[in-house]
Amino acid sequence: MTKRKGIILAGGSGTRLYPVTMGISKQLLPIYDKPMIYYPLSVLMLTGIREVAVITTPDDQSQFKRLLGDGSQWGMSLTFIEQPKPEGLAQAYILAEDFLDGAPSAMVLGDNIFFGHGLTEILANADAITNGGVVFGYQVSDPERYGVVGFDENGQVTEIIEKPDVPASNYAVTGLYFLDSSASEKAKRVKPSPRGELEITTLLEMYLNEGALKVNKMRRGYAWLDTGTHGSLLDAGNFVRTLEKRQGLQVGSPDEIAYQQGWMSRSDIEERSKVFNKNDYGKNLDRLIKERK
Repeated sequence: MTKRKGIILAGGSGTRLYPVTMGISKQLLPIYDKPMIYYPLSVLMLTGIREVAVITTPDDQSQFKRLLGDGSQWGMSLTFIEQPKPEGLAQAYILAEDFLDGAPSAMVLGDNIFFGHGLTEILANADAITNGGVVFGYQVSDPERYGVVGFDENGQVTEIIEKPDVPASNYAVTGLYFLDSSASEKAKRVKPSPRGELEITTLLEMYLNEGALKVNKMRRGYAWLDTGTHGSLLDAGNFVRTLEKRQGLQVGSPDEIAYQQGWMSRSDIEERSKVFNKNDYGKNLDRLIKERK
């Protein structure tokens, strides 16, 4: 079976966050003590994915390379793909077609944060489904801002509508998509919406019409944060700070996950801890080393 590959969509101009993002990519902004992109990257790593494509604007790509390198420090392989112009989320599968090379994928949006006990298990369950697609529904108070899932009386998915005026439910589709190897081919058949974008909801409806789309509801106990506004950016930082200060643990640490997955050796993590020896991120890596003695 072909191993699933990962995609992080970190393009766009972040205009909703102007003037903050006029000189830096949104996905490089800090969420408390780590750059935003660490959090979606961590989700892919928790799924067991080691080959990841990072889609960026041409102007921002050098900054992402400076931050992330080639991924070898985490036992991974990172590929960088330019998105010349943001033309919708489904465009990512077209841009990443050569990278995927027929493999199934898990795509996560670069400004999405997921947290919760049991997250690894629900990611593993989605990864195990090799045919069709799996997405996650999350109950929100403002569904009109998102792609919304409609259900029939038996709880079966009937539709997914992008930013509806009258939402069919309070369940929004999160920015995490597990799709099979036909995603790129299907994305090429997506026609631009009235706002000129290749909508991810249109791509998902192709799977739905084939009876090949599963929507897993994220129940209570999970947090999904979309950091697209100034307020939500601050909320996300405060959320991570509260968790880390209360538990003394890191949230969204690629170094910790890579070490736990066995992708980094003890000497690797010792070297990485020296890089961060002046802050809590480094202290957490030291704690991991001592616990493994």
